[in-house]
Amino acid sequence: MMRKLSKQPTFPLNDPAALPPILSDGLPLPRAIVFDLDYTLWPFWVDTHVNPPLRAANPERSAAVDKVGETFAFYPHVPAILHGLSLAGVKLGVASRTHAPDLGRELLKLFQVPPASSLLEEPSMDAVIKAAAAGGSSGSSAGKKDKVRKAIDFFDAGLEIYPSSKIQHFKALGKRTGIPHSEMLFFDDESGNRDTESLGLTMWLVRDGITWNEVVEGIKEWRRRKGV
Repeated sequence: MMRKLSKQPTFPLNDPAALPPILSDGLPLPRAIVFDLDYTLWPFWVDTHVNPPLRAANPERSAAVDKVGETFAFYPHVPAILHGLSLAGVKLGVASRTHAPDLGRELLKLFQVPPASSLLEEPSMDAVIKAAAAGGSSGSSAGKKDKVRKAIDFFDAGLEIYPSSKIQHFKALGKRTGIPHSEMLFFDDESGNRDTESLGLTMWLVRDGITWNEVVEGIKEWRRRKGV
């Protein structure tokens, strides 16, 4: 059955929020977290629902509008999640089988993420940065808390966006980053992509788009499998 295009808000839903304690509790975190795009980071199929050309939907560039007037944006928690995981020193990647890879990349370039200081509470950010430093990692966003950034700039582990198997995507990500698959956590909305776990990574199934709760539960499962 065809999924309907979900309508999503284009502005943050809440005042600055605290980062989850799991990012600063001193226990190991995945070295890389990888996201699917469709119905994981955003509530639509980019190769089905989006009709180019695209333009910014608002001055903040938090959403895009296509040629038929449909508006597209990330799920509401995504901007804060990108900042929080980056501050924790986790590398971020994308693995998507979309048949419109150029359009997917265009949206990631078009969407701008507000400064972390406008989304997250300062004490929790400082705690995460301190924990990352104590663990020998330097958060890639630590010096960019007050900057607007293109969404695409957060994905320092790389973008594997093309029709193929997700296993191929992860082989490419592993080769590019040098990070073992056992140190990767993958968020995807399709249970059939659990075949990627044959490589040694942990996949967490996302039901209704990525949220902080999904991130926390995924990290817990990754730790459980690592015996942490």
